[in-house]
Amino acid sequence: MNELELKYGCNPNQKPSRIFMRGGMELPITVLCGRPGYINFLDAFNSWQLVKEIKEALGMPAATSFKHVSPTSAAVGTPMSDALKKACFVDDIEGLDDSPLALAYARARGTDRMSSFGDWIALSDVCDATTAKLIKREVSDGIIAPGYTEEALEILKTKKKGNYNIVKIDPAYVPAVQEKKQVFGITFEQGRNNFAINKALLENVVTENKNLPEEAKRDLIIALITLKYTQSNSVCFAKDGQAIGVGAGQQSRIHCTRLAGNKADIWHLRQHEKVLNLPFLPTVGRPDRDNTIDIYISDDYEDVLAEGTWQTLFSEKPEPLTKEEKKAYLSTIKGVALGSDAFFPFGDNIERAAKSGVSYIAEPGGSIRDDNVIETCNRFGMAMAFTGMRLFHH
Repeated sequence: MNELELKYGCNPNQKPSRIFMRGGMELPITVLCGRPGYINFLDAFNSWQLVKEIKEALGMPAATSFKHVSPTSAAVGTPMSDALKKACFVDDIEGLDDSPLALAYARARGTDRMSSFGDWIALSDVCDATTAKLIKREVSDGIIAPGYTEEALEILKTKKKGNYNIVKIDPAYVPAVQEKKQVFGITFEQGRNNFAINKALLENVVTENKNLPEEAKRDLIIALITLKYTQSNSVCFAKDGQAIGVGAGQQSRIHCTRLAGNKADIWHLRQHEKVLNLPFLPTVGRPDRDNTIDIYISDDYEDVLAEGTWQTLFSEKPEPLTKEEKKAYLSTIKGVALGSDAFFPFGDNIERAAKSGVSYIAEPGGSIRDDNVIETCNRFGMAMAFTGMRLFHH
């Protein structure tokens, strides 16, 4: 198949629409179910590159959750604590610990559940039944993977009354070295960003603290590859084998850092004992629980604890998670990794990162204020590597 007609482009008025290969080549994908759209395929092809590169860099199964051509998270299949399983709503998934791929998606989907609602999924490995069962109960637009077991495919085909978008991609496909796009009828051409992100990129540690443990290197690589496929400007917080906060598409880097840091804080706070033990009524569905938790953790917690409201959500009125309790809990967080797609121009980014437990940083360097950024890292005892490589993505 050389081309595939789509229902419409980015918006319903943008017709006709298609994806196709030049020069008579075959498309490297097969649609096994559903009818993916223009934005679906933008998500699919960007997300596939992300998980493919993480798998190549770390040798571990990887998964990502994408929305509007940026990842909400990406993760590898590392073991999950009981608290994290509960926070990600996967503590009841049978066989989860036996499937690294399912663990990877459980982490990726569980990072920022509000943003992942209606996501596009990419898996680095053949989708197994455990991963499919996890996906089946989430609200999702579609999935791309190099293959599906027979059982997994049958499970996924039951989603959306048989209309769930399931795409299989040829893992051996390699695109041309030059890529083209059009804007306002004008063609842009550039070499593909084939820059390899690996541990060698982290050797130039410029701070007084030179210690980058293997776990930190893993998390920094996940953060950097995630940034490579995130709308710029962007920064990414990562810990325990997953991106825990992505700040994407902001004009100001400090706003990226604040956004990503706030998301990382929410990820941590979802694992607070008070949040894990919220007495939800059995009638409250998963999306409503996500929204309620998001508000409960925020400064607007009274919106869900108000008289007449809490009774519709909980079997008994929970005690609020106070500002002091949140601050005390977050102050115990250490060992978080932070990547940036371009240099930090001021030390204020580092100061904000420190509030979210950042201990390790990777960024290109090259700012006229690098000395100030390094000095701020030294003040907090952080280890920072200069990669020398910008990762803008537009």
